[in-house]
Formats: sequence, structure tokens, C-alpha cells
Amino acid sequence: QVQLVESGGGLVQAGGSLRLSCAASGRTFSNYGMGWFRQAPGKEREFVAAISRSGSITYYADSAKGRFTISRDNAKNTLYLQMNSLKPEDTAVYYCGAKGSGWNMVPVINEYDYWGQGTQVTVSS
Repeated sequence: QVQLVESGGGLVQAGGSLRLSCAASGRTFSNYGMGWFRQAPGKEREFVAAISRSGSITYYADSAKGRFTISRDNAKNTLYLQMNSLKPEDTAVYYCGAKGSGWNMVPVINEYDYWGQGTQVTVSS
């Protein structure tokens, strides 16, 4: 089992920044690729960004490219998402997920084995 706990969400004005964290415990963090997803009210959960086990490879949704940066610190068992130039359409609950099956199909929700409880991000206009 891997336990994931997100933090860092909040209310921010458009154009502002937030840094989300996802603290992992349980099995070896570095054995898992990690991803960030988000779910807005009335919408399906969607992929935001993913990072490989070592952190050497990253992948972003088009909506996140150039504004968001995913990173990880395997020594601290923590995943991050730095979000800059936030827009009202970024408002959602943000979830981190852990994927044990390798670097493939990383935008696919069902590929992830463990999820956190989510953290709310609200961007006001």
C-alpha cells in the first residue's frame, strides 16, 4: 500500500501561483511513477502532469505546458506541482496518483494504483 496526502491548495487570484505537495508513505516512493490529475465540478477527472520514477522524464497536458512544473524529491518521499499564471479554469480538486506499472499510458486514470484525497484549488478572476 502507498498512502498519499496532498496539501498546498487554496484560493488565489488569476495570475497567481500555488505549489502543491503530495507526501507519500508506505512502499518505496521511488518505485512509482507519479501523476497529478484534477477534477472540476461536474467534470471528469483529467490528467495534468506526470513524472517518472527517477524524475528524469516529465509529461504534461497541453493545458499545463509552460505554466505548471512537476517535480519530486525521492529522499523526502514527496511530489510537487508548481502552478504559475493560474487561470479561473484551473479551479478544481487536484489529486496525486502513484503508478507502479512503468512509464506508459501515464495520462490514463486507470493506470494509477493509489490516490490521495485531493486538495482544492480555487482561482478567482
